[in-house]
Amino acid sequence: MERPLHTLPKAHLHLHFTGSMRHRTLIELAREQGLHLPDALEEDWPPKLRATDERGWFRFQRLYDIARSVLRRPDDVYRLMREAAEDEAAEGSRWLEIQVDPSGYASRFGGLTATLELVLDAAEQAAALAGIGIAVIVAANRTRHPLDARTLARLAAQYADRGVVGFGLSNDERRGQARDFDAAFRIAKRAGLLAVPHGGELLGPRSVEQCVDDLDADRVGHGVRSAESPRLMERLADRQICCEVCPTSNVGLGVVEQAADVPLRRLFDAGVPLALGADDPLLFGARLLPQYELARHVYGFRDAEVAELARQSIRSSAAPESMKKELLREIDEWLSA
Repeated sequence: MERPLHTLPKAHLHLHFTGSMRHRTLIELAREQGLHLPDALEEDWPPKLRATDERGWFRFQRLYDIARSVLRRPDDVYRLMREAAEDEAAEGSRWLEIQVDPSGYASRFGGLTATLELVLDAAEQAAALAGIGIAVIVAANRTRHPLDARTLARLAAQYADRGVVGFGLSNDERRGQARDFDAAFRIAKRAGLLAVPHGGELLGPRSVEQCVDDLDADRVGHGVRSAESPRLMERLADRQICCEVCPTSNVGLGVVEQAADVPLRRLFDAGVPLALGADDPLLFGARLLPQYELARHVYGFRDAEVAELARQSIRSSAAPESMKKELLREIDEWLSA
């Protein structure tokens, strides 16, 4: 008999702040504010997306920006984080690293620093209520100037011992070379933060190589296209650089046609550390647990292999060592039950 996946302890390392919002929360906040939502975010949710061309990516970003616009008050931030933590706990996620670009909210919450402090306080309160660990990754935007990334890296560094554990680089990887942001990542690295840029989603293996070579990546957001290069997979396995694979997102954005096309098995068998992620459940319609269900039912992972996926997510996280040891022990107990 298959063991229940919601009781398997796991870490969630690829979840964006706005994208973590519950769909019904988006609807409620929009109605409170008299904001009209497009059909793709209401009656036709989850939206049909395909971001492999510029027009498709623009539509994805437009829907994301509309969703972001409903977060207008500090109470909205606290609600989003509390609900995200509750959802994580219900799915067996015991450690969450949530990614946010403070620039997207700075104008309404008093600037970059005030915004980050608001998010960190909301994360701390939500973690205590849900009984899980939550940390924050500050992410720069590839479509903005690299100097903006340096500003965010300095901000993240100031809070390296107060809840910020990593520095990321998100948005369309076809815009902006990784090397353009190397100075920002050096600032983050000097502060002891993990380097977790996106790569290998809309572009191929070379994008992942640039994240590793130019940004000294500890993990790669997505990284799924690494499977196209045996040499790169060997390199990631040797250096134990984790790929945060988000199958439902890959389908939603048109990276693959169907879930079965995501090369999760190929990466796993090559020894590449993996951490399953939901990316933006608000736009893709599925949180973390369905990614583990895909591993079992679509990719053919036995319970021992599913447990190893959970272990890899925890080992690749920034969770305290004592917590990692406890969670790894609980995974062993889940498997032996």
